[in-house]
Amino acid sequence: ASNASKPRHKFLADIVFPVAQSPIKNGVVITDDKGKIVDITPFELHDEGTVLKFSGAIVPGFINTHCHLELSHLKGKAKTGTGLIDFIKQVVTQRATNGEEIDNAIIIAENEMLQNGIVAVGDISNQTDTFLQKSKGNLRYHTFVECFDFMRTEEAKAIFDKYVEVYEKLILPEGHKKSLVPHANYSVSETLFALINNRNETNSTISIHNQETPAEEDLFLKGESEFTSFFGNIGFKMDDIKTVGLPAIYYALKNLKPTDTILFVHNTLTQAKEIIAAQNLFPKTYWATCPNANLYIENRLPDYKQFIESNAALCIGTDSLTSNWQLSILEEMKTIQQYQSSMPFEIILKWATINGAKALQFDDTLGSIEKGKTPGLVLLENFDGEKLTKNTKAKRLI
Repeated sequence: ASNASKPRHKFLADIVFPVAQSPIKNGVVITDDKGKIVDITPFELHDEGTVLKFSGAIVPGFINTHCHLELSHLKGKAKTGTGLIDFIKQVVTQRATNGEEIDNAIIIAENEMLQNGIVAVGDISNQTDTFLQKSKGNLRYHTFVECFDFMRTEEAKAIFDKYVEVYEKLILPEGHKKSLVPHANYSVSETLFALINNRNETNSTISIHNQETPAEEDLFLKGESEFTSFFGNIGFKMDDIKTVGLPAIYYALKNLKPTDTILFVHNTLTQAKEIIAAQNLFPKTYWATCPNANLYIENRLPDYKQFIESNAALCIGTDSLTSNWQLSILEEMKTIQQYQSSMPFEIILKWATINGAKALQFDDTLGSIEKGKTPGLVLLENFDGEKLTKNTKAKRLI
């Protein structure tokens, strides 16, 4: 009786995509006052005056599996199409600024994600800049405190201790998560990998930038590349890079823990045999694609066909405003559809919702419209349920 007396809200749309089940035309999503899903039913079961009617499609809130919120103040400052190494140079030389500018940019960027229907974020943090905003609980964050020592094995412990200090300063709001993670194959020594593995809790999600540029591949295939001279010029000799004669991802596979959930990010050069090798070693492997950032920096995209044929669990990220024009999972979905026009919308939607929720270990409440979950609801306006168009917009309902 008490359940029946609680206020309920009924959202009717032309089509509802629960993700966990087939789409429902003229579906009604029923929630309680806190956004918890009570039921999903056909419109025929309701009186018209009892529902809130919307034109378009209702989908679960989006999951942004890869972002650098602390770099938001660099929006528009990095040139496009320069390649990763020149992009890194631009970030390093322009990152420092006053704290007020950084704080304001973080607030604006988070609000942009909220307005665009994002409900959870896998966010990279090298510093504590975002921690105050995260403590407000506006979005659900899995914070990845990212570590790198540029292969300086002898200094790895001292460097790691500084990242642990950052990690310990993050006080988690309810439902949030955090883990210490390696930055990329080319920037983390085996010693630092071991320190990270030993410090994290069991079954953490570990994010790592992977196979983003040809220079990364050359470094591991040949023992030297553009990275060698780049890091050498700023005092890092990369002495501990040993030629393995294999693509860069195999270095990560050697040093990650199979019991963790692994989130490989970017993967623009990753091939099918490498995808399969990772998935054979790590049962919980996810692949974050950030298409607009890939185009912004390297002007290339992953070969999505190889991931699909390898039965890979793809998810979607925006990367930072330094390397993107906006923070919108919908815009990332449009880009994927533009370059993979034969891919069904429902497949891309899974990448944008439930796969990302599983990668961040938030799928207990997020990622799909199911009874008992509080996934958030997003209305896709100007959308017929088949193909996204440039006019399709995301409107946050809950």
